[in-house]
Amino acid sequence: MLYLKLLNDGGPIMWVILAGSLIALFVFLEKVFQFHREEINVRELLRGLFNVLKRDGFVEAITLCDNTPGPAARLLGAAILAYERGDEDIRQAVDDAALEEIPKLERHINLLGTLGFILPLVGFLGTVLGMMKTFQVVGASEYLSTADIAGAVNMALITTAAALVVAIPAYLGYNYLIARVNSITLDMEKASLEIIAFFERRRAETGGEEQ
Repeated sequence: MLYLKLLNDGGPIMWVILAGSLIALFVFLEKVFQFHREEINVRELLRGLFNVLKRDGFVEAITLCDNTPGPAARLLGAAILAYERGDEDIRQAVDDAALEEIPKLERHINLLGTLGFILPLVGFLGTVLGMMKTFQVVGASEYLSTADIAGAVNMALITTAAALVVAIPAYLGYNYLIARVNSITLDMEKASLEIIAFFERRRAETGGEEQ
């Protein structure tokens, strides 16, 4: 197969690039599936929660949050629990929950960005090794064949090309995942602001009495 021939011609550096490509693919697919599982309509969730909370259905509201995937639902659940306990600073409870959720969203994404940055350097290393091999061939033989020189130069070119083939999609995938994290984080912020405003209005209406 052509791929196995390229892997063999590229030398040991090609195995490093192959390992990097598998890691990058695994990280990207893992995060895509994670975001897909946790993707919800935050606006609909808030509407359902407000309808329940207006009837003092705190248990039902917390159950709804627990049964809804996604970090926004967990932030809303933390806010509801804080209000039900009578905490004065609901925002602090939301911030504490966010400190737990955001690292989960960002986990492993930096690895993808690192691979996108490092792999071209690994390919360049393969190029340097290939050129060193070329000079070794030239210096060791009185009678050079085109095949000898071509094999060494081929190693240099294959590693550079392979590294770029992996690094470019890895970097694009990194930017895509960062955009998804920013979108989810924005939904979390909007949801937390709305639930806090809702409870502040409720406290004002009830004269600040604990629920």
